[in-house]
Amino acid sequence: MKEARYFYVPRAADEKELPMEEALHALRVLRLKSGDEMFLMDGEGTFYRAVVTLAATKHCMYEIQEALPQQPAWRGRIHLAIAPTKMMDRMEWMAEKATEVGFNELTFLHSKFSERKVVRTVRLDKIVVSAMKQSRKPWKPVVNGICGFKDFIHTPRPGRKFICHCYPEIERKDFFTEVCNAVGEEGEDITVLVGPEGDFSIDEVQMALEHGYESVTLGTSRLRTETAGLEAVMMANLARRI
Repeated sequence: MKEARYFYVPRAADEKELPMEEALHALRVLRLKSGDEMFLMDGEGTFYRAVVTLAATKHCMYEIQEALPQQPAWRGRIHLAIAPTKMMDRMEWMAEKATEVGFNELTFLHSKFSERKVVRTVRLDKIVVSAMKQSRKPWKPVVNGICGFKDFIHTPRPGRKFICHCYPEIERKDFFTEVCNAVGEEGEDITVLVGPEGDFSIDEVQMALEHGYESVTLGTSRLRTETAGLEAVMMANLARRI
């Protein structure tokens, strides 16, 4: 039995041809031909069973046989906002693994102690798409660019909002306990902030608290930025899993 082949096709129901990059993979790597079955993912909650109708040099046409709407695997939306590390490969690793675990949105923060001010999201978006296909996720996580810390926390957001930090002088609750306690609140969104290697500044933490964010810790270990981001996503996903 052949393994099912999945391809990311935005607005798949309205299209008849795979995007160029997906078509090249289908034709040159998988060597699909007319009549072969494949599955399309629109990134918006629906899979489609389709067959190849034309396999040309650079074009792969298809015909949809069946729409397969998917159900969410966790309640609400999980939004991770994180200060990017100097080495982007660490953020790429985190984005890939977080997508495999399951979350909805990724935003990069420019905070006082940030190591990086610019993030190019094109490569990150491709990594997220690849991880989405590999893990069979019906929804594609949104990947946002750099946002100033102040601008981010001033933007109204639904649900519960958390900021992770390491300042012992500011009371912190356990993040996992808090998101588990909220498990009965149907559809509640979660936004969680993770700082750079040098942490958020204490003024930034205080500012976030003034704007409705809750002070939390991810545990007793001192984690690298990308590890903390992934752990926050894993905790939120586990607590909100359906």
